[in-house]
Amino acid sequence: MKKFEKVMAAAAMIFLIIALLLTSFQVAIYGDSEYRFYEREYEKYGVTEALGMEMSDVMDVTDKMMAYLIGQREELSVITTVEGKEQDFFNEQDRLHMADVKNLFLGGLKLRWILLGGSVLLFLILAFRKVNLGEALPRAYFQALGICGGLTVVMGVLFASDFNKYFTIFHEIFFTNDLWLFDPETDYMIRMLPEGFFYDMVMRIGACFVGGLILLAAVFFLWGKKTKNRHNA
Repeated sequence: MKKFEKVMAAAAMIFLIIALLLTSFQVAIYGDSEYRFYEREYEKYGVTEALGMEMSDVMDVTDKMMAYLIGQREELSVITTVEGKEQDFFNEQDRLHMADVKNLFLGGLKLRWILLGGSVLLFLILAFRKVNLGEALPRAYFQALGICGGLTVVMGVLFASDFNKYFTIFHEIFFTNDLWLFDPETDYMIRMLPEGFFYDMVMRIGACFVGGLILLAAVFFLWGKKTKNRHNA
């Protein structure tokens, strides 16, 4: 296989792995339509007590917030009872920041489809050039897995060692303002979603991603083994 074809195969696999990472975000965040993970987290971190709300009301806010982030609601506004008063759960800073989060999340999902399309296109080009995909793609996947797996381990170690530090760096990279800095005294949303919740969510996303990488590794390993056996027969 020519060097150019090896580069195309590697690029196709990197596109596929990044698309898997973006899909892992969606699966971890939206994989449970009943949001039972969120409810368990609220119980774990005493969210109802911190807000002075009933769990059913917190879950109603969650359901509508998540619908907003995925583009199913136009406005982030939920009238509910907080600390004994009927009011909008979200304030203006919440709405401005969550608009940024929504754009980032939906942009990531669009990028996922672009990367998948690019990966398929490269597969087709390799097939058109008569490259043996059963040999080229498994090899390219495990090469890309080595690179991306190494980066994943490094990121996991960094977040586990000082989550607050690297969570802050993440926000400074992806947001151009400081609207993500909330005051628990005045902002209900940060009481509903404390730092521990985000740590657990990052671990959940990581588990989805690693599980997907292992599944793909099994598929490409078996494909490569079958191709090799056929070649040796």
